[in-house]
Amino acid sequence: MAEPSSRFGLDMAVHHHPLGFSYGEEVTGPMPEIRRLEHIRASLRDPHCCGPEDVYAIAMDVARMQDRDELKKRMLLFGVVTYAAGRLGEEPIRSQGHVHRISQHSGWSPPELYEIWQGKAIVYMQEYVDDDPGRCFAVIAGPGEKVLVPPGWGHATISADPDTPLTFGAWCDREYGFEYEAVRAHKGLAWYPLLQGKNVVWQHNPRYIAGRLQVVTPRHYTEFGLSSAPIYQQFIDEPARFQFISRPDKVAELWTQFHP
Repeated sequence: MAEPSSRFGLDMAVHHHPLGFSYGEEVTGPMPEIRRLEHIRASLRDPHCCGPEDVYAIAMDVARMQDRDELKKRMLLFGVVTYAAGRLGEEPIRSQGHVHRISQHSGWSPPELYEIWQGKAIVYMQEYVDDDPGRCFAVIAGPGEKVLVPPGWGHATISADPDTPLTFGAWCDREYGFEYEAVRAHKGLAWYPLLQGKNVVWQHNPRYIAGRLQVVTPRHYTEFGLSSAPIYQQFIDEPARFQFISRPDKVAELWTQFHP
């Protein structure tokens, strides 16, 4: 079964059985990497839980062929991820918690801009991955909505509907890298999402200092010049628009007390 995603600016299709993607004639992308349950157990509340063996598929550097040189020049990368339906024990299907590795070309841990394509997402993020996680947010988003994760924050993307596979695209730094060690040392992020029926509730991870979780809906990030159009289409219309992803230092003042 495949679902087209051309309405989000790229001629490609998302497959769920098996997980993966196919690309139109003018779009290039890699074979997806499959994250299996065995790969993410260390970040789960119950590392011995049952769930789909193939948890999610990720394809980094998806692009229209005519955009590739511009993307390389701007140190930008577009990634697409799709999740299996179901659950991981008591938890929803979700990614591993991580922080973005510092990019050599900017000296910053890059931000990331998500756009939900299918399903219902919760983008969880926390200010630090130390014992004190700082501010913690869970941003609930549906198709077409955008969520911006600021530089250096720990985060994970969660499927909020166990019956519907989640798919999203994201703008990333071309030197992207994931750091897992600090999160795994705490056996996850500061809050665990748990499914009660089809609802997601939250349980604090006792390995962090207790704090408050703020559950919010997406906003428009007008300070970064974003519109409601699909984020890949926004790049086509104005290639410089997402320079803040690869050069977050150029807008350092906008990250001070950033609120998702």
